[in-house]
Amino acid sequence: MKLSLFLLAVLYILAASCKKNNDSITTPKNPDVYVAGYESNGIHTITKLWKNGIAQSLTDGSKDYAAFSVYVSGSDVYVAGGEFSEIKSEAMLWKNGKAQYLTTGIQYARADAVYVSGSDIYVAGSETNGSYDVAKLWKNGTAQSLTNSYRDAKANSVYVSGSDVYVAGFENNGTRDVAKLWKNGIAQPLTDGSKDAAASSVFVSGGDVYVAGYEYNDTRDVAKLWKNGIAQPLTDGSKDARANSVYVSGSDVYVAGYESNGSYDVAKLWKNGIIAQSFTDGTNDASARSVYVSGSDVYVAGYEYNNANNTVAKLWKNGVAQSLTDGSTYATANSVFVK
Repeated sequence: MKLSLFLLAVLYILAASCKKNNDSITTPKNPDVYVAGYESNGIHTITKLWKNGIAQSLTDGSKDYAAFSVYVSGSDVYVAGGEFSEIKSEAMLWKNGKAQYLTTGIQYARADAVYVSGSDIYVAGSETNGSYDVAKLWKNGTAQSLTNSYRDAKANSVYVSGSDVYVAGFENNGTRDVAKLWKNGIAQPLTDGSKDAAASSVFVSGGDVYVAGYEYNDTRDVAKLWKNGIAQPLTDGSKDARANSVYVSGSDVYVAGYESNGSYDVAKLWKNGIIAQSFTDGTNDASARSVYVSGSDVYVAGYEYNNANNTVAKLWKNGVAQSLTDGSTYATANSVFVK
């Protein structure tokens, strides 16, 4: 009798353990989806952070502000952007909603991308010297100039892999903008400078470095992806197109951007350079600004114009659209991060 009771107890414990394990497998925790951008209040633009579709205003609407990038590290949420006016513009970083100015406001500046590695916070952007824009990288608030002071340049994206810091952007050669990748401050041109080009996004996977951007072909902008400096056109050049963001998941390479249909820009996602998925129907201008992959889900942030001629901030999950704003004023979603 005692043995039977003992066996029943063991079986009960095993069954409870199996149920617990099965529950943890079949009921995964839903990820948190962060989107950064801005929305107009009718007078000024307000820096916005959407978490799971719920908006948080990072600015009070008394001046023009915008967010261009979001990065989540642990429990901390970082947003890069700027304050803009006719007399000055300042590069800014928000940490958990608290603003930090990276520049003094004496010269025009903006922060376009943020990346966190360990305890180090990297921000890429630009600041003018009064005559030209200088590509900048801020590490923990301290600025590094990536370019000289007599030709326009801009840093659009930053990615840290181990001890290496990669920055994507462009620098003018005196007549044309040249797409560039800086590794630890050393510049690598991605184009030959005969036509305008720019690098918009960089992602490192294993030993491979992927850069998304565009190059002009004398008639149209061509969306491009560079892998280890080798260019792959994503469009045929018959219509304007740009690649705005790249994300690598396993062996799959995702690029978000847009391509014109001849009348309107269509938000697009390329997978492995071949399959282009249209997120919008081409009846209004739209653009995919940022892509992030989590498990089997693909998230894309961007915008689409509505019939009132306002831009609606959008988030697409696996191609299905969610409007983050109601379209009564203009708004844009510029960056997405999934945790």
